[in-house]
Amino acid sequence: MLPSALNDVIDALGRLPGVGSRTAERYAYFLLKSNESVAQNIAKSLSELHSGVKNCPVTFAIMDASEDVSPLYNDPTRDKSVVLVVEEPLDIYAIEHTKAFTGTYHVLGGAISPMDGITADQLHIKELISRVETDEVKEIIIATNPSVEGESTAVLLDKLLHEKYPDLQITRLARGLPLGVSLEYADQITLTSALNNRTKL
Repeated sequence: MLPSALNDVIDALGRLPGVGSRTAERYAYFLLKSNESVAQNIAKSLSELHSGVKNCPVTFAIMDASEDVSPLYNDPTRDKSVVLVVEEPLDIYAIEHTKAFTGTYHVLGGAISPMDGITADQLHIKELISRVETDEVKEIIIATNPSVEGESTAVLLDKLLHEKYPDLQITRLARGLPLGVSLEYADQITLTSALNNRTKL
């Protein structure tokens, strides 16, 4: 029988996505065997997580609680006329690592998924539509995930935005086969996209 304190840590770690019971046990044992300061630092970081982070009222990206607006929006070098739309806040940082985008972002807060009870009204779509006028947006880049939910959300965004702003340029991130992947392992959505977005050699 494990000590209750250790069992509680294993249960708590096991609730994290992608962490099974065996992995949770290994993490808990590691923390127990490590210097007490390791666990204390993690506990301190977790206790300050919710109070130290909030969503930007404009882009819905995550930012320091002390800030009024996301630095990725407030930065004068950023082009507010180009907005890249993502599903979740962490998707932004995948784009930022490329250092190839200088526009601003808009986080939807998910994708339409009737099976999970997520409807269009629960996403930040109305706020995106209002930003087109406020920021004099010229191009919306839709970067939803290549899933059924992401595709459905992209189609709806295109429809709603064009209804109000017929001349607005709406683009999608190019999609296709990643390097090193064999055709036999590619999913149907990726293969369809690769065919539709084929280029000359």
